[in-house]
Amino acid sequence: MLKEEKPMVYQASIYIRLSREDGDKFESNSVKNQRELIHAFLIDKDDIVVISEKVDDGFSGVTFERPALKEMLEEIKQGKVNCVIVKDLSRFGRNYIETGRYIQEIFPFLGVRFIAINDNIDTAREDTQTDSIVLPFKNLMNDAYSRDISIKARSQLEVRQKKGDFVGAFPVYGYTRSKEDKHKLVVDEMAAATVKEIFSLRISGYNNTFISDYLNQLGIPSPLEYKIYKNSKFMTSFKRNPQAKWSPMAVDRILKNEIYTGMMVQGKETTLNYKLHKRIKKPKQDWIRVESSHDAIITKGEFNIVQGMMLNDTRTSPQADKLYLLSGFLRCGTCGSNMVRKTVKARGKTYAYYVCSKNKEDSNQCSSHRIRESFVVDALEKLLESHVNMFGQLDKLETAGQICWWDKQENLAQQYEYNLERLKKYESLKKSLYEDYREGILTKAEFLEMKLHYEQICKAYRDKIKNLQGKKTTLLEAELCQGKCGQGQKKDNETPQLNRANLIFLVERIIVVNGSTIRVVLNYKDEFHRNDEGGNLVNQT
Repeated sequence: MLKEEKPMVYQASIYIRLSREDGDKFESNSVKNQRELIHAFLIDKDDIVVISEKVDDGFSGVTFERPALKEMLEEIKQGKVNCVIVKDLSRFGRNYIETGRYIQEIFPFLGVRFIAINDNIDTAREDTQTDSIVLPFKNLMNDAYSRDISIKARSQLEVRQKKGDFVGAFPVYGYTRSKEDKHKLVVDEMAAATVKEIFSLRISGYNNTFISDYLNQLGIPSPLEYKIYKNSKFMTSFKRNPQAKWSPMAVDRILKNEIYTGMMVQGKETTLNYKLHKRIKKPKQDWIRVESSHDAIITKGEFNIVQGMMLNDTRTSPQADKLYLLSGFLRCGTCGSNMVRKTVKARGKTYAYYVCSKNKEDSNQCSSHRIRESFVVDALEKLLESHVNMFGQLDKLETAGQICWWDKQENLAQQYEYNLERLKKYESLKKSLYEDYREGILTKAEFLEMKLHYEQICKAYRDKIKNLQGKKTTLLEAELCQGKCGQGQKKDNETPQLNRANLIFLVERIIVVNGSTIRVVLNYKDEFHRNDEGGNLVNQT
């Protein structure tokens, strides 16, 4: 008598997926709903044993790079699973080609049974629709649906961007979302004061490295740290690097961001299509720009001054944080090359002069056009003196990029409170360590290590608080403020001091004709020519 064969028992994995990106209806396609439907289907299925459940919540079906799906496929490769159960085909995937390849090629080759309940697909049944025309059509429809949803989402996003609505995940440093409308930006006063300070320092001639070090010394939180602070998500676990610091790159990003002038710039990146999520940069002319979508932190004039400085700035003085006054301005009158600074010592004094860079490389290419730095500076001071009243921009020259002393005082007070709050937080954490040690949560070695670590953090914050107190006390005499705000009216015809900020505001470039003649190309030459009735622009353009 032949032995009766026992029916095969399948080791199954339930797969559940949910994604807003695919336009899923959350009520019908919720994780709970899918789970209940599948378990109801399995009540009378004695030949199926569920050994695992995989859930991808928030992952699009157009890609198969999903963590839970990859775990399930790994279990299949290891022989732990030989049956996959989903609510419908779209839960498994919306990519027509990939979904069909798995169901019609990979799963049959591995001996895996596939069940899509709502689509009435079960590859173990003789009457299955897998080999019919229905399955490819359903996959194609799911793929097309995902493409349609993607196109609609992109169109809605572009409409919002063109209206000037902010559609990013996080507002840029210096702004926060409006409580009335989450798509509108409002100025975050504390961070905005730091943005103003950064622009002020850059206009004063300080480089990005100096600015980042200066901000770190005062304990001003970096954009990442400030975001954590504003959301009250303080780190309470033991960390080697508890605070993200300012870097020259972070300063550079702020200085180049036009959003601080009230200009909303979005749509800088996109994806190739709805299946490939790799982001690519769009040409600058395709960016979406909307003026006056929010309040400006920096004036357009100040922003343009900084951009000009960053184009002209070539090198920083050795052992100094500031650029040379004339760095990037001088051009050879013959070949148009940059002039480079050289120094020579004579009788115990150091004299600076500029020579043509092309001549420095090869004397046969151009003449040196050697000119003394002091000669150029004297000429520029006379230019400033003779034209500033006619130009009517004395106040703008004096205050370009500068923050008034009371604004700085307020900013320093805010930074003081921030560092004091952080100090109290870490002191509290340090005190709680002993309780953890006494209760046996920490070993003695762990307790001593963490105690030392928190002591170092507290010391760093005390140093920053001390620096802030010193800065606040000496602010009126500080070089960065120079007492230009709140000190009363300037006298009529009083000429502002020649500095790099004023030079960039006034001058486009300086052409060296020879050792005793220069031509100065002014940024506002049309206004000067229009107002210069006496023809006083000698050797200047």
